[in-house]
Amino acid sequence: MKTTFKDHFSGRAADYTRYRPGYPPALFAWLAGQTEHHDLAWDCGCGNGQAAIELVSLYKRVVATDPSASQIENAFPHDRISYSVAPAEASGLAAASIDLITVAQALHWFDFDRFYAEVRRVARPGGVLAAISYGEVRVEGAPDRVVSGFYHDLIGPYWPPERRYVDEHYTTIPFPFAEIEAPLFAMESSWNLEQLTGYLKTWSAVKEYERHNGHDQLALIAEELVKAWGDPYRPRIISWPLSLRVGRVEG
Repeated sequence: MKTTFKDHFSGRAADYTRYRPGYPPALFAWLAGQTEHHDLAWDCGCGNGQAAIELVSLYKRVVATDPSASQIENAFPHDRISYSVAPAEASGLAAASIDLITVAQALHWFDFDRFYAEVRRVARPGGVLAAISYGEVRVEGAPDRVVSGFYHDLIGPYWPPERRYVDEHYTTIPFPFAEIEAPLFAMESSWNLEQLTGYLKTWSAVKEYERHNGHDQLALIAEELVKAWGDPYRPRIISWPLSLRVGRVEG
C-alpha cells in the first residue's frame, strides 16, 4: 500500500508551470458532457492548475488540491478556483458534493484503494471520475530520435517505478468504476528548442539522475539535440497522445 507522498516536482514547481503543456479544451468539454450537474468540480493532484483552469468555464466552482505547497503557490489563479494543500486520499471536501473529479497526470502516484474510497465519499451519485495521462513526447522531425533515446536509454533507469503505469497508457491501473468509453484526444504545442529542453528538465527521472550523479543529464545530449534541431528558434510540433480512464461513481 502506498501511503507516503513522493514529492518529485516541488523543487521545480515554477518550471512546471512555465514548461508543462496544456490540455485540449475539447477534452474538458467532453467530460462536462458526462455529468448531469455542473456545480462543483475537483481537480485532484492539480499541480499548477492546468486542468483546473480549463474547468472554470464549465462548472460553477472548482476546487483544486495538491500535496505540494510549492505547486499550489505556483498555480494559475482564478476567482472561482479554490486551491488547497491536501493529499488525494484525504481531501477534506464535503461528502456527496462533487460532480466531476479530474486527475491529470497524477493517479499513478496515489494509493489507489484509499483514493477510490475518497472518490466514493465525495462524489455525488452519478458523478464522474476522469484519470488523464500523457506518455512519451513526440517531436517533429529529426529531434524525435534524440529525445526518444534520452527517454528510454539515458534516463530510463531513473524513472520512478510508478511511471510504468504511464508507459502502459493507464490500462493496468485498477479502476473499479463503470467505465465510459472516451474519444481519442492529444495535446499539441509549437515549441522552440528552449521550450522543449525546459520541459525535459521537469521530468522526475531527470531530477533523480541529478540527485544520484550530481550533474544535468541533458548536457550529454545537448550537442546532438542542437544539431538535429537546427535553428533553435524554429518552432516544431510537439505532441502527446492522451490516455483516459473515465468512470461513473454509482450512488
